[in-house]
Amino acid sequence: MQAKLNSKDYIVGMYLRLSRDDERQGESLSIENQKAILSEYIEKQGWTLHDIYVDDGISGTTFDRPGVKRLLDDAQQGVINTILVKDMSRFGRNYIMVGQYLDYVFPLYNIRFIALSDNIDTENKDTAAMDMMPITNVFNEWWSAATSKKLRAVRLQNAKNGKNGMSHSPYGYILGTDEKRTLQINEETAPIVKRIFEMRASGLTPRKIADILNAEKILTPNDYRIATTGVNTVRNPSHLWHTTVLRTLLSNQAYIGNLVQHKSTTVSYKNHKWIYRPKEDWIVTENAHEAIISKELWDKVKEVEKAVGHGKHTQRGFMHPLSGLMFCADCGAKMRLGWNMPKDIPYFNFNCGNKSRLGSSACFSHFITVSVLEQIVLNDVKDKAKKIVVNEAEFRRRYLEHTAALADKNQADVKKELHKDENRLAELDKLIESAFEEKVAGKIPESVCVRLIEKYTAEQSELKERMAYLKQGLEEAEKATTDIDEFIQRMKKHLYAPKLTRELCLELFEKLIIDGKETVTGKPQEVHIFYKIDIDSIS
Repeated sequence: MQAKLNSKDYIVGMYLRLSRDDERQGESLSIENQKAILSEYIEKQGWTLHDIYVDDGISGTTFDRPGVKRLLDDAQQGVINTILVKDMSRFGRNYIMVGQYLDYVFPLYNIRFIALSDNIDTENKDTAAMDMMPITNVFNEWWSAATSKKLRAVRLQNAKNGKNGMSHSPYGYILGTDEKRTLQINEETAPIVKRIFEMRASGLTPRKIADILNAEKILTPNDYRIATTGVNTVRNPSHLWHTTVLRTLLSNQAYIGNLVQHKSTTVSYKNHKWIYRPKEDWIVTENAHEAIISKELWDKVKEVEKAVGHGKHTQRGFMHPLSGLMFCADCGAKMRLGWNMPKDIPYFNFNCGNKSRLGSSACFSHFITVSVLEQIVLNDVKDKAKKIVVNEAEFRRRYLEHTAALADKNQADVKKELHKDENRLAELDKLIESAFEEKVAGKIPESVCVRLIEKYTAEQSELKERMAYLKQGLEEAEKATTDIDEFIQRMKKHLYAPKLTRELCLELFEKLIIDGKETVTGKPQEVHIFYKIDIDSIS
């Protein structure tokens, strides 16, 4: 393309851009190739190159690019008077924004714009290329939209096929080199992940876990990534473990071997703001790689997360094992730990939280000494654990009878019935299809065909409802079996517990209800202990 000759001094800003999508087009679009072509052109014209502005790995659909921002700032401030790009799509693929700059902004500041490969030069307006410029802009955006659509489809299919599309591996893993990029355990960091889950399962809060890791100077996931790969994925890293990092880690299914993808997306190919998809849209590939923690430990952590009380540390950093699990029987407030003894005794009593904060007008005293409360609870645990251990089979049988939706049916019989119903459903499908074929062939009247199909579909509906009921009951029965086996093991573990621990309380108790004191209510004070399994109703 021949430049328009005049005596004006051209101070050029060379703009180069390459997106990840463009990389697939090969060497012709590389940054170095663009630079070589534009440098040769500037030299031939005898112009002055002021600076080279580069955006590498950034889409042209957005103008929120550091290189293009600096280019436009220099143009508007008069530092440069010419912008040179290899083609229009290098400058941008948003036809509205590109048109705004070419039609309004650049003429206002006397900026000459040249897209070399497209033969576009704003100082040579009477050319076919300038006439086609609006269409070129629209085509560039269309190309970006089409490419985005194709890439999304490819990523979705890869996720469904179990191919790992992560840009980097979760802490505790490294990316595999196989076709699916299967996660491999990092022997250096996986033990730290397991320890974090174990600490959380024992009842430690994320804040306390963070304090422990920071005190031991264990590198955060981001600092470890920087140390091993040089890649930083966090803006303004604090270099300290904190609750947000730990909660994210503790909710990552990768640690039980599941590959979870399709969790987030951008608003559109133009708007690159990330948004989360609903959980039902996530693509989960179970047992995709080796797990770091057991499903049992994962479930125990989830149980701690769902507990009615997450506990509270005092100013001295102490948390009582029952903290957050006890409630006032009269107003429903949580019981509050009292601190009115000498410093060498770490705690003394619990009382109604409303009474402690707001006084007698809010609630009356439910005062109970910690030593008395702990003894009551520990004795109850040991007493019930002994009864369960002595007659484990009977306790298990009673629980299953009490909770199973199909208590009067054997699970094997239920499965047989389900199999029979499934076969009948398949048979009904064939009968409906046969009725249609016979009607079409003229073997039976339409009225008979309609009556048969109505009969078959009605039976199908009844079967599906019955199967749903049977499956639900079977699932509940199977879950009940798992629940009771887990609870029995927990009771056995704590049979000889010398004292209450946070882990014991979180594993065994749903909540505790504390009655008022005898002097206030005129009745003996009682502690009502609600276990994870309703022991009293089946004893």
